[in-house]
Amino acid sequence: MGFIKNIKEEINLIKERDPAIHSNMEVFLYPSFKVMMYYRAAHKQYLKGHYFLARYLSQRGVRKTGIEIHPGAQIGKGFFIDHGTGVIIGETTIIGDNVTLYQGVTLGGTGKEQGKRHPTIGNNVMISSGAKVLGSFTIGDNSKIGAGSVVLEEVPPNSTVVGVPGRVVKRTDPNHPQDELDQIHFPDPVKEDISVLQKENSELTNRVLELEQSVRELRKSIKED
Repeated sequence: MGFIKNIKEEINLIKERDPAIHSNMEVFLYPSFKVMMYYRAAHKQYLKGHYFLARYLSQRGVRKTGIEIHPGAQIGKGFFIDHGTGVIIGETTIIGDNVTLYQGVTLGGTGKEQGKRHPTIGNNVMISSGAKVLGSFTIGDNSKIGAGSVVLEEVPPNSTVVGVPGRVVKRTDPNHPQDELDQIHFPDPVKEDISVLQKENSELTNRVLELEQSVRELRKSIKED
């Protein structure tokens, strides 16, 4: 019954998150669906200490889908991978509920840590295409990671992160968490910094022109005297 329940939950989840799915049968062709079936079987063997069998099942999932989820990773309810090619999830990764990943996301380590080496992802988090989250730290609940970002340190809850290295560019009201799966309308910190520099440069230019005018007027006054 548990197996059938998991299949039904996956079908409903994928149909809810991906408007390109038009029927239940299509879901069986979906990489996210396939890889989660392999992951659940592999994770069960991993917990029993059957590490070779767990890795064997995991690697079969990789070959079938292009998505690599280590059997030791802990994944909560409502997990969804859209498309998914190139997604990598490390052994000590912990993923909360209702998390969405897009293609090319890496939840990895830095190669320097022992024990807990991979990130902990909170609930209701969206990680956009090509983002890399590297290291043993937490991405807070209700946060969004922009496409192509490289996150190397902890992210507070209700945050939007963009850039390389990633930095928080927006905080939302905890009472109104961000639930939309929008990968496009992110703040642009580089554009904002350039705008500030342009404004400061304009103000400085105007100040220099004022001083030059004052000097000319002073010289003229001295000559007349």
